[in-house]
Amino acid sequence: LEGHGGSVRSVVFSADGQRLASGSGDETVKIWDAATGACVQTLEGHGGLVMSVVFSADGQRLASGSRDKTVKIWDAATGACVRTLEGHGGLVSSVVFSADGQRLASGSDDRTVKIWDAATGACVQTLEGHGGLVMSVVFSADGQRLASGSGDKTVKIWDAATGACVQTLEGHGGWVRSVVFSADGQRLASGSHDKTVKIWDAATGACVQTLEGHGGWVSSVVFSADGQRLASGSGDETVKIWDAATGACVQTLEGHGGLVRSVVFSADGQRLASGSGDETVKIWDAATGECVHT
Repeated sequence: LEGHGGSVRSVVFSADGQRLASGSGDETVKIWDAATGACVQTLEGHGGLVMSVVFSADGQRLASGSRDKTVKIWDAATGACVRTLEGHGGLVSSVVFSADGQRLASGSDDRTVKIWDAATGACVQTLEGHGGLVMSVVFSADGQRLASGSGDKTVKIWDAATGACVQTLEGHGGWVRSVVFSADGQRLASGSHDKTVKIWDAATGACVQTLEGHGGWVSSVVFSADGQRLASGSGDETVKIWDAATGACVQTLEGHGGLVRSVVFSADGQRLASGSGDETVKIWDAATGECVHT
């Protein structure tokens, strides 16, 4: 999928798998038809590169975080910006909706995580405690917990209702660029500048596996919906698919001409999308590893 005039920082499928959104260094968000690869909309309005994009579970809204320090909420059907959330003191590196779509969380270079009311745009909580910039945020599927990865080399798990930090996961030797919960909430995966992916027991905070093999920093990690596979994107310009139970690398997807900044599975697990510094989005067959669209 070509059309962005800058590095693609973030990609996300809609829950029904019919659309794909991408955020780019060209300060826009693009919505693509995932079947044909056609660009159906370009969302303009940010005054800085777009670091993160996410669909709400119902697919009606899209949120984006930007270097302009704001979060924007868009109508995914019309492309209209319905809200701009201001309050962060640094670039917004990561945005995520809760599963029920009522809340939105954002992580920023100001070292905080903010939780917003997605309907009103009001900031309901600011989570402080990281000693470095916050690079990634994710809600658990039940919405009760929030995890954040930081430049302080840790992952923190927060009570999403109270804002209390309930666990700090230590072990990475570099910035934690990406965090993701498994769908059942029992595991958490993190990708780091130390070139590894770690899988953690989300209840105990114990590291249960370290996945090694990338030749560059790991910028993005994602579980498949069934939790059996994990995909990672790296500065080594590849995407790797891992067996989440054994930690074995089952596939290495090559083809990007720049670092891979973002990876995401479709909800049915049959496709994988990746966004890269080469200004393209690629859609892969997750079973065969074949690139089906660029």
